[in-house]
Amino acid sequence: MNQKNQYSLLQDIHSPADVRALPKDQLKPLADEVREYLTHTVSISGGHFSAGLGTVELTVALHYVFNTPEDQLVWDVGHQAYPHKILTGRKDRMQTIRTLGGVSAFPSRDESEYDAFGVGHSSTSISAALGMAIASQLRGEDKKMVAIIGDGSITGGMAYEAMNHAGDVNANLLVILNDNDMSISPPVGAMNNYLTKVLSSKLYSSVREESKKALASMPSVWELARKTEEHVKGMIVPGTLFEELGFNYFGPIDGHDVAMLVSTLEKLKDISGPVFLHVVTKKGKGYAPAEKDPLAYHGVPAFDPSKDSLPKSAPSPHPTYTEVFGNWLCDMAAQDERLLGITPAMREGSGLVKFSQQFPKRYFDVAIAEQHAVTLAAGQACQGAKPVVAIYSTFLQRAYDQLIHDVALQKLDVLFALDRAGLVGPDGPTHAGSYDFSYMRCIPNMLVMAPADENECRQMLTTGYQYNGPASVRYPRGKGPGASVDSDLTALAIGKAEIRHQGGRIAILAWGSMVTPAVEAGKQLGATVVNMRFVKPFDEALVLEMAKSHDSFVTVEENVIAGGAGSAINEFLQAQRILMPALNIGLPDRFVEQGSREELLSLCGLDAKGILARIEAFCA
Repeated sequence: MNQKNQYSLLQDIHSPADVRALPKDQLKPLADEVREYLTHTVSISGGHFSAGLGTVELTVALHYVFNTPEDQLVWDVGHQAYPHKILTGRKDRMQTIRTLGGVSAFPSRDESEYDAFGVGHSSTSISAALGMAIASQLRGEDKKMVAIIGDGSITGGMAYEAMNHAGDVNANLLVILNDNDMSISPPVGAMNNYLTKVLSSKLYSSVREESKKALASMPSVWELARKTEEHVKGMIVPGTLFEELGFNYFGPIDGHDVAMLVSTLEKLKDISGPVFLHVVTKKGKGYAPAEKDPLAYHGVPAFDPSKDSLPKSAPSPHPTYTEVFGNWLCDMAAQDERLLGITPAMREGSGLVKFSQQFPKRYFDVAIAEQHAVTLAAGQACQGAKPVVAIYSTFLQRAYDQLIHDVALQKLDVLFALDRAGLVGPDGPTHAGSYDFSYMRCIPNMLVMAPADENECRQMLTTGYQYNGPASVRYPRGKGPGASVDSDLTALAIGKAEIRHQGGRIAILAWGSMVTPAVEAGKQLGATVVNMRFVKPFDEALVLEMAKSHDSFVTVEENVIAGGAGSAINEFLQAQRILMPALNIGLPDRFVEQGSREELLSLCGLDAKGILARIEAFCA
């Protein structure tokens, strides 16, 4: 079948206005084409997959009912928005998604007027849409604001903070829960659909409001009526919590019945005040392998859609940093029963699968709740446990107050294993771990480390675990230089660096992932290269020695220069009244775009070639 016939409806969809021009009976065929097109393009480009498969009908219905972009949609989490991108003028570029200069993996205000709010982290949609609704209403506008929260983001505390506020200000806001795997949902069927039809009808709403007015003058009767309604709805609709927060709750309804979605949304858009619609979808819908294993198909490489499995990467003799951490965690837990493992909903991504299987009673997935994860660890440490918080560098930013106030201030024994530090590649700036050197080293009592290779990662994890106080080890996504990993649980001397290459004139001080390219550049320059290992405390004695025997310093780190490890060296030299030329190389003062990790390191001048060029220009 040629592509023109295969996408006979979608080929003429260039904006949501074209969707709204279709007769209703064409919406289901359009949804089928969107799902087929999504499968086709992601199979070529790779990217997030199963979440988008589940939101196809919902996306079609939203753009059909609401006058986007005048009415605004806020997606949460952003990877469920691929169908939204297809319908909003980006379908011809979908094969470029997550590549350098291509379509963003997440909604981006810079990319499209239909992306009302930038997304990457989760549980932000209700706050953002509520803010939009309040500001719009104050200007006297009649825009509709819709937050689509799904794929687990409702587990984040920020979502409930926003709903608590929304009920108080009575803003015109529609929150849609895209419930694709949560246990709070009863089976979807005719009764639930019938209830939703009744509850979302104008008759029900008007009768309900008029009854409130009539009964308000008779407090005892009104209270009885209110409690009776609440009791009945609590038995038949799982929305009592949302009603208590001030929302009119409707649902659950079948999120793959586009006619039902359109009918319901058309009724709900005219109801004033905060409204909550519970939509049940199936992650991976319409593609059998993804339905069977939605987790495996959450993020995929390029694949053959005619096969029922994803391609397997070639076996590697060297583990990724994430695998090094996962193996270390199990080995240390076997030796010390005080060890507890915590993750905010990133068991697979952070390498805790094996630990969760071997030590289930000592494993804690707290859902998308980074603040809670950190303070939970603090509480555990108060009782003599040794918690290890496995978290992406970018997500620890969400718990910064807890890191300072609940852990560091009390000098509690918590180890933070920071995965995805530095540039992460295709996921782009929302997921890059660009700031942890800066935000960790300024905190008192904190031990901050960065391994140069896989074996050093294991050693640093042991060092941080044995340290009496808060400690962090940050490591990049993917593989390291290929160092063999010793099975021993050996700790390093705290604050001690090592010379990786002896030279003269120039002293290159490098941290973590930058040690290998710095050594390569240093050899060509005849420079001394130091693996600093520690950001805090760093090896002051060695730095003083280098200052006496070299003409200039160069610092290299995969962190922003502002407040980073190089800044620590500058501050130290100034305090020692040592005046000598110093070049700080690190991430630029801008949000680095998406692309492969190798492409981005090259663009930022953080590969061996870029480091060499920067130093040569500095010396010239």
